[in-house]
Amino acid sequence: MKADIVIVGAGHGGAQLGVLLRQMGYEGTVTMIGREHEPPYERPPLSKDYLAREKSFDRLYIRPPAFWAEKGIDLLLGNAVAAVDAQARTVTLEDGRTVGYGTLVWTAGGDPRRLSCAGADLVGVYTIRDRCDIDAVMADLDGGAHRVVVIGGGYIGLEAAAVLRKLGAQVTLLEALPRVLARVAGEALSDFYHDAHRGHGVDLRTGAQVEVLVGAGGRVTGVCLADGETLAADIVIVGIGIVPAVAPLQAAGARIGNGVEVDAHCRTSLPHIYAIGDCAAHANGFANGATIRVESVQNANDMARTVAQAITGDAQPYQAVPWFWSNQFDLKLQTVGLSIGHDATVLRGDPATRSFSVVYLKDGAVIALDCVNAVKDYVQGKALVTGRHRIAPEALADAARPLKSLIEDLPGE
Repeated sequence: MKADIVIVGAGHGGAQLGVLLRQMGYEGTVTMIGREHEPPYERPPLSKDYLAREKSFDRLYIRPPAFWAEKGIDLLLGNAVAAVDAQARTVTLEDGRTVGYGTLVWTAGGDPRRLSCAGADLVGVYTIRDRCDIDAVMADLDGGAHRVVVIGGGYIGLEAAAVLRKLGAQVTLLEALPRVLARVAGEALSDFYHDAHRGHGVDLRTGAQVEVLVGAGGRVTGVCLADGETLAADIVIVGIGIVPAVAPLQAAGARIGNGVEVDAHCRTSLPHIYAIGDCAAHANGFANGATIRVESVQNANDMARTVAQAITGDAQPYQAVPWFWSNQFDLKLQTVGLSIGHDATVLRGDPATRSFSVVYLKDGAVIALDCVNAVKDYVQGKALVTGRHRIAPEALADAARPLKSLIEDLPGE
């Protein structure tokens, strides 16, 4: 087997790349390799609408299953790439088959980070990464499981906790750090979501260290903490981040840091190989040029556009504005920019009203906003971030003034 372009990974980035290549008039052969047996589907709804049973799986497909054949994109599903030979321009699948390529695009994402303690492999211990994970959790809930311990206070853990409470489960959430969302948000947002979850009946504990998972008959029955307390559990959900899936590229000689390193056009250090999405470490202008990975649908889709443009002869550097979202209970969080390295925050609005924003500043310039049930701030705040505008904190804090008016009032605007 051989294709002009081989895409490794059938998630958001891989799917978007396939779509864009055809939209941009690319006529060469395209093969997409995916570890799962399903055609490309949306991942974020797994821990939200799908787990809540508000959306059936067939509504998660990025494109109808027949789309790929109609566009001449071959899908090799239920298989992963075991090795890459950059000189021969081939990839070897886990089933032993070899696929040749003209250009390889690595969009394999990452694997859920596992607990390192004893008992992590017990039945009933799940991650939230693909359909099989959620189907297994739902089957346990249908079977009578109701005591759930969620390990990890990032977005995945909080979203899962919110849905599970909505479904009537008894939920305990454990975060090892002093506050939830500590790696991605300021204290004001962390405190708000901490209180919101507790208000909905989540037993949320910070500074909680997991010592061991205990079980009976091969199935998890509890989580033992470092302080000696054991929490009863029918289900344990582990949401402590991902490990970039880049081992075959590393073995092939690609430059690896916190992921596979790529340049402004998403090219790896290996010839004819690009990488995009969660696994791609790139110098990001919204992080002061620091080399980072951005785990978001936005990043995967926009990097896919960068690669599609490069392949079709219209190379443009990746300069997309990062944005994210998270739905928990009745709260819609929308984030624009990256708060990495901020040295000041401004609270815009009153968290007690459940509609407010946190504005992040660095050296006086706006670098990011977290907007809770504040869509106008999110939409208008993007211009503040892209322009790195310097706005007086007292003006930013005045929620009665639209953010766009603050830009209009700047000298020279």
